[in-house]
Amino acid sequence: MTKANLGTVCAVLALTALLTSCSSPTKATNTGTSIEPSASTAAAQSPPAAQASAKTTAPAETPATPSPTPEAKTPLYKMTSAYRFVPLDEAKTSKKAVLLTFDDAPHNKEVINSLLDTLDKHKAKAIFFVNGYRVKQHPELLKLIHERGQTIGNHSWDHVDLKKEEPAKVESQIADVQTEVKALIGKEPLFFRPPYGSGGDAVKETAKNHGMLFMTWSNGSLDWEQKSPGNPDKVVSNVLEQLHPGANILMHELTWTAAALDDLLTKLEEKGYTFIDPETIKVTP
Repeated sequence: MTKANLGTVCAVLALTALLTSCSSPTKATNTGTSIEPSASTAAAQSPPAAQASAKTTAPAETPATPSPTPEAKTPLYKMTSAYRFVPLDEAKTSKKAVLLTFDDAPHNKEVINSLLDTLDKHKAKAIFFVNGYRVKQHPELLKLIHERGQTIGNHSWDHVDLKKEEPAKVESQIADVQTEVKALIGKEPLFFRPPYGSGGDAVKETAKNHGMLFMTWSNGSLDWEQKSPGNPDKVVSNVLEQLHPGANILMHELTWTAAALDDLLTKLEEKGYTFIDPETIKVTP
């Protein structure tokens, strides 16, 4: 073979080898180390179904557990026709107990806080009988009384003598307070006290129709007869002079009453009295 022919053959062989290497897949060399593509690259190279499965799925949020509704307390006391309280079972509950009540609330933040702090100090509960117009002016104080664990009572909307009013006026004076209080704290009052203690059969029936226990009082502190600045000692002495088991004590949201309360509750405790939780009073007949 001539040199020319030999060169041609070599060129053909080289070209053939080159074409063969280009058409055949190159195998990766196993070096013993696995190199994984990034998550974004893998997702881009995967079909839609694979992309969905490749995404990290956030755990489903656990729905919030609603706060349990407080269970109603067992009734321990009932009210007599004289608006005093007696145990339903004297073997289980002491007769030496009094009900604390405050009328004409809420309107004075400083006085309200003082009363609440003293009640907490003595682990005592009370009914705050509220007027609708004052609730409208100070809804935050009504909520405060409720949030501090005290009981709200209905004292009419405008503090008028209901015994002198027409039935329609009596109804609105009572019903409007029920509606306003429920809108603010989620429940209606269960106790009603007429302004001035003036009621009558029609007013009693209206209160009953709204599911409330009608009451006046059996022990008056006479704090309402005092003029500012008032005398806290007189508040204490007036209550103690009328003290009796099951007393339904009438007080008001007044500066001198708030100043008297700690001393009054201390003296009642020293005499062996406890404080009735309004939530344990039997409301229905």
